[in-house]
Amino acid sequence: MAQKKPRIVIVGAGFGGIKAAKLLAREDVEITIVDRQNFHLFQPLLYQLSTSVLATDEIAYPVRAAFRKHKNVELFMAKAEGFVPERKVLLTNHGEVPYDYLVLAAGATTNFFGMESVAKYSYGMKTLQEALHIRNHVLHMFERASKKEDDEAERRRMLTFVCVGGGPTGVEEAGALSELVSVMRKEYHRLDFDEVSIKLVEATDKVLPAMPPELRERTIKVLQRKGVDVMLNTQVMDCDAGSLTLKDGTVIPTRTVIWAAGVRSVKLPSQLGAEVDRAGRVIVGNTLQVPNYPEIFAIGDNAHFEQDGRPLPTVAPVATQQAAVCARNILRLIRGGSTALEQFHYQDVGGMATIGRCEAVVSWGPMKLKGFPAWCIWMFLHLLRLESVHTDITVGLKWMWNFLSGTRLGRIITNIEL
Repeated sequence: MAQKKPRIVIVGAGFGGIKAAKLLAREDVEITIVDRQNFHLFQPLLYQLSTSVLATDEIAYPVRAAFRKHKNVELFMAKAEGFVPERKVLLTNHGEVPYDYLVLAAGATTNFFGMESVAKYSYGMKTLQEALHIRNHVLHMFERASKKEDDEAERRRMLTFVCVGGGPTGVEEAGALSELVSVMRKEYHRLDFDEVSIKLVEATDKVLPAMPPELRERTIKVLQRKGVDVMLNTQVMDCDAGSLTLKDGTVIPTRTVIWAAGVRSVKLPSQLGAEVDRAGRVIVGNTLQVPNYPEIFAIGDNAHFEQDGRPLPTVAPVATQQAAVCARNILRLIRGGSTALEQFHYQDVGGMATIGRCEAVVSWGPMKLKGFPAWCIWMFLHLLRLESVHTDITVGLKWMWNFLSGTRLGRIITNIEL
């Protein structure tokens, strides 16, 4: 009788989950990827979908296509809802999934910091659907504003766009919105584009906090040159359908608040009963195992891992590096023996952000780049991380065409509102 292969269940098809699956797919194991979606989403480019640069199939790639050559990898399209660790079972809305080893890589969701009104009226940007919603909404605002000839206050409300959060997502979204507005100047003949306002609101005294001071200053100057009003030391208190209220009492009339101010883990990891941090991430040990459950690993946005006295950020390089260590440790457990499990140590690969066409900032250790050279590096590295050659070619061509012409042909409204 053939020996039963170890069953490895990976919850989440994000950067960490896909990386772990690719490494483990080479081994004599059975892998099941559990995800609500049938695609891997390249989240760093969501802002380009929301501002009409790229299309959905250019930042999302089918999971099954990624593993077409690996017959030991299956996708189970379902929502993971809980666990029965005693039986080694993952609970989903479509039944139970048994495992021998479990990897929690289910990703994160938007953190509204308990502000229910903000959660109700602002626009998050963590999913494909949310980015499409922003694109449709922004385009609708211009269409509706162009018909409000006699109501200046309402036009200005519709044409005021607020991005909350000065991290890479907020900075990139604000810069891309300003360029989208530049494209539309030639097409909306009845609009006075002096009424358009783009604001970047940040609660602290800096944008891109992980960047060196000179690159942060460069970012602010570029945004301001593009017409973005950068508001530092500015906290949000409330939001409704027609305005954003700040802590100092200032009210910004707007129908568009894009929330990029924080993330938190999805609720799933907290269902284990293990200790979690304020962001809902499981506090894992040096081997990335969940305490008291040696067969369960947590990585990426689901793992609270401290290094040099503070938790690692929820960024893709952390998730992929953790996935590699996680995969190797699972294989060591499968093979048995007395070999100690590998301890994780994050190798900082620096940071980068694009501020629009031909403008970016890149920090790699002692190397600090800005402007066009940084933008070229940003494009090259992002193309390398996309899932297929087809996507590399189409995205590369679109970026080149956008560089040469500045056009945004993806301005298609898909949720028709008349």
